Amino acid sequence: MLAAMDPILEAKRQWIAHGWADAADGMALVTSLVRVHQLVMERVDSALRPHDLSFARYEVLRLLSFTQEGQLPMAKLGSRLQVHPASVTSAVARLEKQGFVRRSRSAADGRVVLAAITDAGLEAVEAATISLNSEIFEKPGIEDVPGLTGLLTELRAAAGDAVG
Repeated sequence: MLAAMDPILEAKRQWIAHGWADAADGMALVTSLVRVHQLVMERVDSALRPHDLSFARYEVLRLLSFTQEGQLPMAKLGSRLQVHPASVTSAVARLEKQGFVRRSRSAADGRVVLAAITDAGLEAVEAATISLNSEIFEKPGIEDVPGLTGLLTELRAAAGDAVG
């Protein structure tokens, strides 16, 4: 039986063999990050599936649940979640259909649309958080979680994210 080959290490070897040694480590890093993202999202999707939530919808609910009044303007949701307004609109529309969020116009400014978490949304996000904590966040798969988080924060900062 043949030993399993790491395709990322093989790609790195090929990068070097083709004269791109200066880029080989960066290619391996980026390819590894993309692969790890896929693997982590498979775990997240598996944990959230019983709650009928995607990670995007979970994040909306969790953010709304953290606010004092359980509601935020749609524009602020997008900004805090660092996603495009269309993505927020889509997630909130789905959550509204599920009965987890309701939308309304602000009494102070009728142009502002507020998204508010419902009691059913609070129940769903609490149950989903228990699943994510026990299945993923408490056991992410590596020992040095703070060290890796620090390195990823460096990458985010280099890409222009506000990290401070």
